[in-house]
Amino acid sequence: MNKSRRSFFQRTVSLVAASSIFSSIPSFAFNTQGTKKMKMTFRPYTLELKHVFTVASLSRTTTPVVLVEIEYDGIVGYGEASMPPYLGESQESVMAFLKRVDISKYGNPFDLESILTDIDSLAFHNTAAKASVDIALHDLVGKLIGQPWYNIWGYDKTKAPNTTFTIGIDKANVVREKTKEAVGFKILKVKLGKDNDREMIESVRAVTNVPLTADPNQGWKDKFYALDMIHWLKEQGVVYIEQPMAKERYDDHAWLTERSPLPILADESCQRLADIASVKGAYSGIVIKLMKCTGMREAHKMITLARANNMKVMFGCMTETSCAISAASHLSPMVDWADLDGMLLIKNDAFTGTIVKEGKLVLSDGPGIGVKKIG
Repeated sequence: MNKSRRSFFQRTVSLVAASSIFSSIPSFAFNTQGTKKMKMTFRPYTLELKHVFTVASLSRTTTPVVLVEIEYDGIVGYGEASMPPYLGESQESVMAFLKRVDISKYGNPFDLESILTDIDSLAFHNTAAKASVDIALHDLVGKLIGQPWYNIWGYDKTKAPNTTFTIGIDKANVVREKTKEAVGFKILKVKLGKDNDREMIESVRAVTNVPLTADPNQGWKDKFYALDMIHWLKEQGVVYIEQPMAKERYDDHAWLTERSPLPILADESCQRLADIASVKGAYSGIVIKLMKCTGMREAHKMITLARANNMKVMFGCMTETSCAISAASHLSPMVDWADLDGMLLIKNDAFTGTIVKEGKLVLSDGPGIGVKKIG
């Protein structure tokens, strides 16, 4: 890490360290007994997509997930790991990781900082697996307190933003049909990065005039092409761009950000809290996703750190059930933009929770992350 980035990190890390909501609350405030133990169970589950989902690098019709439950004193918290291909995780790797987690050795479920730090240290990667435990613990703790997490954090749930609805890469006639299905949404996200970028946007524009966002998913190879496209996309009503080029190309992204008329957001380039120091100056902001940052605890810290450094924040998702989407939605009142439509892209949601009404995220009043199992 160079001197300027080290200085940046040292200046702001103290702000993030204060973000643990329970750090100043005495342990006797909670009814935790030494004889009680947490128990974790998990199972594989496969999400079936409503449409073939195509981005710059691949197409798929399903997403593997692992559903997690943590029980304590008769109360159950729900969590989820979702594994799109680029994360490099699978149901097998997630379950192998979860078998290494001895949740029963922790006597106090409210000690989120210590528990989740320990779990993070078990392996270098496995971020989706870690997120599943993080989400389940947050759900459990919220239920034990009897409050939803937006209340625990002190957020106004009515400030949850509109979410984008994602239009994957496809033929023009299919894109128009997908866009028609998104009626009511106030903003749409269009996947780009192949050889039909302009056709994609023009197909959407044939159906609607709502604002758009564009996500090339690292698909653009040339920075001059990227800059020309961004100028054209601004004329088409696009409001920001996600990860236009390969995640390793920091200098090219810095060049592009300096000249771009639209904000450029780091997605694949910014996975976790420590990555913010690397992308500052090369991007206008960051994209936070629970599955790549290990869950709600670190996502909360990432928002704090990004805000302290005047960076824009978008909260995104994978294709997920309402479990993980609801967890993310409790942080959404604090971000600039949200792309939390993952549960809307699947046919077999396993939960109910946060919903989308006329394009806006509507958070459940239920405790924890506010979800209930279906069936």
